[in-house]
Amino acid sequence: MNLLSMENLSKSYGDKTLFQDITFGISEGEKIGLIGVNGTGKSTFLKIIAGVDFPDKGKVIKGSKVRIEYLAQNPDFDPQVTVLEQVFKGTSKQTNSVDPWQLESEAKTILNKLGITDLEAKVGTLSGGQRKRIAMAATLLSPADLLILDEPTNHIDNETVAWLEDYLKARKGALLMITHDRYFLDRVTNRIIELDKGKLYTYEGNYSMFLELKAEREEQLQASELKRQNLLRNELAWIKRGAKARTTKQKARIERFNNLLADEPTVSNDKIEISVGATRLGKKVIQLERVSKSFSGRNFIKDFSYSLARDDRVGIIGPNGTGKTTLLKILAGTLEPDEGTVDRGPTVKVGYFSQENTEMDPNLRVIEYIKEEAEYIPTPDGGLISAAQMLERFLFPSGLQWTPIAKLSGGEKRRLYLLRILMGAPNVLLLDEPTNDLDIQTLTILEDYLDDFPGAVVVVSHDRYFLDRVTEKILDFVGNGSIYEFTGNYTEYLESEFLKNKKDNLEPKVTETKEKAARNKERALKFSYKEQKEYEEIDDIIAKVEDELQQVKSKILEAGSNYSLLQELLAEQQKLEAQLDELLERWTYLNELAEAIVRQKSGQ
Repeated sequence: MNLLSMENLSKSYGDKTLFQDITFGISEGEKIGLIGVNGTGKSTFLKIIAGVDFPDKGKVIKGSKVRIEYLAQNPDFDPQVTVLEQVFKGTSKQTNSVDPWQLESEAKTILNKLGITDLEAKVGTLSGGQRKRIAMAATLLSPADLLILDEPTNHIDNETVAWLEDYLKARKGALLMITHDRYFLDRVTNRIIELDKGKLYTYEGNYSMFLELKAEREEQLQASELKRQNLLRNELAWIKRGAKARTTKQKARIERFNNLLADEPTVSNDKIEISVGATRLGKKVIQLERVSKSFSGRNFIKDFSYSLARDDRVGIIGPNGTGKTTLLKILAGTLEPDEGTVDRGPTVKVGYFSQENTEMDPNLRVIEYIKEEAEYIPTPDGGLISAAQMLERFLFPSGLQWTPIAKLSGGEKRRLYLLRILMGAPNVLLLDEPTNDLDIQTLTILEDYLDDFPGAVVVVSHDRYFLDRVTEKILDFVGNGSIYEFTGNYTEYLESEFLKNKKDNLEPKVTETKEKAARNKERALKFSYKEQKEYEEIDDIIAKVEDELQQVKSKILEAGSNYSLLQELLAEQQKLEAQLDELLERWTYLNELAEAIVRQKSGQ
């Protein structure tokens, strides 16, 4: 069922067109990820759909009974109310059909999962990240046919991101969200839409499928551009021979030439090279010896030693508020430890990308802000790149370089701030949550840059993809000032024995009497009515899905160059393959249970 439709939406700010003539619809059960470069209008697009902003042209049509809940990137709060009062502000949560005790219990559960434990704290005393999580809890509690989330993974730790991922996957309603978390997009969404230069492109499937389909689209665009260029050369040669626009045929050819000139395709500019040099780094970098740091009697770092090497790629993880940023500040020299020593090499030049763009003057123009750091930056081959050229590479075209910083979007400011850090040619990069508010294209650029960066990198991040892509060591803040060191990336750490033991130690132990355990085992080894029916029918269901999958694969082979049909068939293939995987997994469980029941009855 179609929940809402957008017809010919257009929106501009001043002389900047965000998007134009967009027609789009959202159906029941769809989980959609919206991506695009910062400043293209993604948040504005969500606001228009949510009804908190309005298009210049076009309209949004939704059913009278369709309920929409919207989580803004920077939600409004009442600083005087408590956490629980903020969650229940508004009438959408207070429905007669819901038991208020049950609703409060659900609110406490979700808040706890989001890392909010003091429910009586005044909202005004909390950090921006904590307030965002309170707003998220309120949004998730509200009954809605369509959930709209703007950067829901910002300011939450890795474990909370994993919980939210599972929650949204299991949720039945439709979802539309902006996020830079590529693993999150891959595991939650079944459709990706991309805002690019004012146009909206839609791709059926998750993020991996989007990458495949976008590559196909760009290959087709490049082929069309080559054909256009060949036609242009032929027409230009004819024009140069002195064609006179006297006959109808000649006029038509000249008009064709002009049309070819104007018909330049929109080619993506996602791949931007940042091959820049760094200040020479000696053998000695930064050494921490038995460092400790406390605030208000609470240990954040306790007796920690580490020697940062020239080629280190270190990821720092752990729950919010455990001291990750504190460690970065000690490494940067902006915070002194209570105990221990910090020894920095004489050639160390730190580039510290903090969570806040604290030093940005909103009155400065974009290029003035970059030139304050450097007008030129050296390249590895001994050349120079100007500030204007670097801005171009960072998606700030010449027309935008003289824009005051105050007029930039939040994501554009973060991208500009990152560029300024790199313009300083540091040899030690300290990155505090660099993935917050940066678009996927900029993250890809940064990841490629770090591949060739001739120095040490230490990054605090909850972005699992970024940690896997960049890091080779993990420092985990496990609590009470203790930091565990692991060699490997984030996924390898998740699979490590240490983490398994850590989880076992944290999980409450349940003891049972032998009689109770036996009763539980006896109850477990029985088919429920639903399982019995499922066990009898599942072979036929699997065979049917396998037949459908084979038919789709045959149609794909016959589709040829029909891009539209191919896109639909590939999405259908992916859907059927996922369904078949689930069925086979269920078949295995049911058959193992059936065998166990037989063994139990026979007394084996």
